[in-house]
Amino acid sequence: MRTPARRSGFTILELLIVIGILLAIGSLVAVNLLGASEKADLKLVRAQLQSFEGALENFRVEMKRWPTDEEGLAVLWSKEALANDEDKAKYGGPYLKEPKPNDTWGHPWIFRAPSTIIEGQPFDIVSIGPDGQEGTDDDISNQDARKESGGDDMGQSSGSSTNGGSNGG
Repeated sequence: MRTPARRSGFTILELLIVIGILLAIGSLVAVNLLGASEKADLKLVRAQLQSFEGALENFRVEMKRWPTDEEGLAVLWSKEALANDEDKAKYGGPYLKEPKPNDTWGHPWIFRAPSTIIEGQPFDIVSIGPDGQEGTDDDISNQDARKESGGDDMGQSSGSSTNGGSNGG
């Protein structure tokens, strides 16, 4: 009588399952390495910055001033952020459909008026980025494009009108 043969090695099905698992893990790692989600987060923050700038311009036209540091971006969605009753009576907002007190990474937006990044600009809006630390390389502000196009030298505000003042024609 023959004894049943002992099984040795893997079956093709087991090998295919292992290969499938390795491919799935590899694709997850590849997506993270390519930084697709990081790029999407950056695009979202930049779009939010543009939205804030447009809403702040509407606020300025209506209120005849920019928000103060104390009022911040909250005036774009709530008149309760305004300090005095006269301003509350003039308020025509909300200037944004939904409150956006935090950036994509859950950190509060930083609003400064006037700008401390580029001299002569009325305000800064800053996201401290994914690391949550202000003043690091991953910070994103509404002044980034102006800095890259030549407004980086803060000591020379007279040259900033070539790019910053292109609203009308």
